[in-house]
Amino acid sequence: MSDTPSEQSSLDRDATAQRRLVRERYADIATGDDADSCCEDATADGDGCCDGATGTDSERLGYSSEDIEAVANGADLGLGCGNPKAMADLEPGETVLDLGSGAGFDCFLAANEVGEEGQVIGVDMTPEMVEKARDNVEQNDATSVEFRLGEIEHLPVADARVDVVISNCVINLSPAKGQVFAEAFRVLVPGGRLAVSDVVLTAPLPESLETDPDSVAACVAGASPVSEIERLLADAGFVDVRIEPKDDSAEFISEWDDRLDPSEYVVAATIEARKPTAARN
Repeated sequence: MSDTPSEQSSLDRDATAQRRLVRERYADIATGDDADSCCEDATADGDGCCDGATGTDSERLGYSSEDIEAVANGADLGLGCGNPKAMADLEPGETVLDLGSGAGFDCFLAANEVGEEGQVIGVDMTPEMVEKARDNVEQNDATSVEFRLGEIEHLPVADARVDVVISNCVINLSPAKGQVFAEAFRVLVPGGRLAVSDVVLTAPLPESLETDPDSVAACVAGASPVSEIERLLADAGFVDVRIEPKDDSAEFISEWDDRLDPSEYVVAATIEARKPTAARN
């Protein structure tokens, strides 16, 4: 049964409120105004995200020391839950799209893989993050990387334009995940692939978490079960769907909230899928 007009209006208001919460949180992180961000964990000797290091140590997320050293300070904010580049199998000359690109860390790593003949596009809905990422382009001499302001549910990218869609712990923040996957499918070329690191729900959330604004904006309350993500990807048209939860991610997820242990409810996962070669756009 479809939603009544009043129910749909309520859903729209909830989605708008969720996007506002997420946008405000990441604007504060981009400008250094978030007192609860990784900057509070900066160590006494000056090492910490405020000095260009990460909040969650990126090596714990699956990045190599070479990855970390390959990108200039300021792009790695330690906000992810994995390393999408590691599963994307990027090739020279490919076009890559990063959903929720933040300050650009994964984009700059992808640019190193696709080379000067390739292109990397980052899309983020937070103006402050886009501005920060654009500032980082020059620092990384990344002429093949560009950043666009936009929502991942309404991508500012043409049909059948990219070879690979990546994302790092962002899709869970969307109130319309099915639309995100449909948009990813639209912009991929036939045969293109999706390589995402995100969190998945492993146990029902307490009501206090489901309605908590901080949990919504902190990659916990918006997580979906594996079965739901599989269904949404299939509905969008993807095939060869593979979702692999990472149990060892509990080590860093448990640090995301000092009020409770989020790893009791969510775990990081790799999410892979492919657009069929003869698929519709």
